[in-house]
Amino acid sequence: MSRIGNHPIPLPAKVEVTLAPGAITVKGPLGTLSRQYGAGRYGDALSIEQDGNNLVCKAASEAAKPMHGTLRALVANMVKGVSVGFERKLTLVGVGYRAQAAGDKVNLSLGFSHPVVHTMPQGVKVETPVQTEILVKGIDKQAVGQVAAEIRAYRPPEPYKGKGCPLRERAGRHQGNEEEVGSPGDSRRRPRPVPAAGGDDPGRLGSGMISRKDPR
Repeated sequence: MSRIGNHPIPLPAKVEVTLAPGAITVKGPLGTLSRQYGAGRYGDALSIEQDGNNLVCKAASEAAKPMHGTLRALVANMVKGVSVGFERKLTLVGVGYRAQAAGDKVNLSLGFSHPVVHTMPQGVKVETPVQTEILVKGIDKQAVGQVAAEIRAYRPPEPYKGKGCPLRERAGRHQGNEEEVGSPGDSRRRPRPVPAAGGDDPGRLGSGMISRKDPR
């Protein structure tokens, strides 16, 4: 039995749940979501029961155990979506890159010879607080993540300077390694000092010259 599937799902205030054989409907302040879960090879082996202010997912057969935790996660996302909602944030990195939301569409300038217009599916909204920031919002976690991935695919961030449309939650390799060579936060080897020009005394060390006794 899945340990995740055994965890009950608490129901926030103003969230209503309607259970039917092989189906569940969750209604909240932000909207309504429905899902079928009893179809296919699992049949009636998967079930959802309401115990007071909690939802409990159960698996009655060995074949249904692999889907036990998955069903619990999907239902928990439905409850969170109708009560709080989901949001994915993208940041445009690049000279001249900008975005402008217009209703259910977002206009993107990503360095191409033509503007890119992406239309939001039903139930997903887009906002652009500033020209270089895109917020994708909705009650369906899968739909919000899919739209964010599609926008990111127009100009995926390159691994060196991060130019493109990186997701804010997924920092690129370039972030966190922006210290200059020789700075306190830099772990790379610093260049060895160059010996100074010759002086009057051949045995005297000039400014920056490394002694022969230096272990380096």
